[in-house]
Amino acid sequence: MAIEAPLSRYKRTNFYIYMGVCLVAALWFAYDGYLNQAFIAKHTDEQGKPTGTLVTNRVAPPFLVGGAAVLGGWLYAIRNRKVVAGDDALLIAGKQRIPYDAIEKIDKTHFEKRGFFTITYKNEQGAVAQRTLSDREYDNLGPILDHLIAKIS
Repeated sequence: MAIEAPLSRYKRTNFYIYMGVCLVAALWFAYDGYLNQAFIAKHTDEQGKPTGTLVTNRVAPPFLVGGAAVLGGWLYAIRNRKVVAGDDALLIAGKQRIPYDAIEKIDKTHFEKRGFFTITYKNEQGAVAQRTLSDREYDNLGPILDHLIAKIS
């Protein structure tokens, strides 16, 4: 029986907020840089040359739209990340596999208050490593933590 903890709603919502901020800023800068005649007149010198503010408002919108597209692509790339507590190992984001017998300790002192716990384990090379899992990154970590404690006890 595998327990899954998908990418958190908090993280997904933050990506949508950042994309929205980029798009709204792009629209605002484009309006001020190209359509708002009062803004254009205020930020043009006597020779008819635009000041730095007007140049910024004309140059920034494509970069802001590009930034929103990059954030959207990044969200698309990480949308299926999850932590899976299987029968013999913990699989993090489909890449990092931590066998239960390699786990030395679990520090859950901050889990109730701050929402994260730290796993100390031995990696493939035999060195001691730590991995922190946070509820800001993954939902459903409570059952994962309970399963881990049951497996290593």
